[in-house]
Amino acid sequence: MTELLLTLISAALINNLVLQWPLGVDPLLAAEQRQVHALGIATAALMLIVGMTGYALFHWLLVPLELTSLRLFVFLPLSVLLIAPLLTLLSRLFAKLSFEGLWLLLLGNAGVLGLTLLNAQEDKGFFHASALSLGAGLGFWLVLMLFSDLSQRTRDNDVPLPFRGLPIQLIGAGLIAVAFLGFSGLIKT
Repeated sequence: MTELLLTLISAALINNLVLQWPLGVDPLLAAEQRQVHALGIATAALMLIVGMTGYALFHWLLVPLELTSLRLFVFLPLSVLLIAPLLTLLSRLFAKLSFEGLWLLLLGNAGVLGLTLLNAQEDKGFFHASALSLGAGLGFWLVLMLFSDLSQRTRDNDVPLPFRGLPIQLIGAGLIAVAFLGFSGLIKT
């Protein structure tokens, strides 16, 4: 149980998919202020569902049939086909949040496919893959909220003209990544 909790914390804080590996940066830069929580919930749910389903399909179907080289042809359509039903379900569950226009942001999120490939690469069990998927989704949501707050603060302050827009956003993302480096000594193996 403690190993699953450590995996969850490690995926969210230490081995963050957005900050350690540049996966899922496109939705981070394109998210609007009003859709931050909707995108965070949708991405976390998509990562959890695709991560668990992808692990099950890979280890329980592709490996016994010796078709492991086809994993991309299974994982990519899996993530694409689950986006629309997930957004419909989430819009019914969270009626106050706006999930409109998130389809393209979820489709372009390389973190979902990267997470599924990581789960296929490591065979530590289904529950470990679930904890890794949930931790990666929560870590994405955390970075999304931090980045949204940072970009709101830079909009409200006087930023020099050459740094306005994308340059200050990239500097901010780098500073958040450096701040997350402080978590690297949190868990000793």
